[in-house]
Amino acid sequence: MKTRNKTLGYLVPIFALCVFMLVIYGAYVPHKPAEIQRVVCIKFKPGTTTQEVEKHLRDFAVMKKSVKDVVAYSAGHVQKADNSGEEFDVIHYLTFRTNEAAQEYKLNADRLAFVKANEGHWDKVLEMNSNIEK
Repeated sequence: MKTRNKTLGYLVPIFALCVFMLVIYGAYVPHKPAEIQRVVCIKFKPGTTTQEVEKHLRDFAVMKKSVKDVVAYSAGHVQKADNSGEEFDVIHYLTFRTNEAAQEYKLNADRLAFVKANEGHWDKVLEMNSNIEK
């Protein structure tokens, strides 16, 4: 009987701590829905090495962390289909909470530095925003 009381004595404070942590987490994590999706498509110049493309992907992933209100980010290589003539090599997807955050992204100092450092390898760039339908 003492073992059961001892176990219960340990579990009650742990349970209370978990409930407290969930309440705090819910109070401080904003649950505002995303409004804007930004797509960045990049075509690299002929002769750009695979290592340079991979560095571009890593640097973009690091750069996006400095941008305010990015809800989600993903990127990947365009899948080439036979004779389809894809125009781009890499696509980045950024999702923002607000339209203002998407506009701030354009002026972000880290983004501008990333563009300056990498634009020498780019042949063509397409950037578009779209609203997220609810």
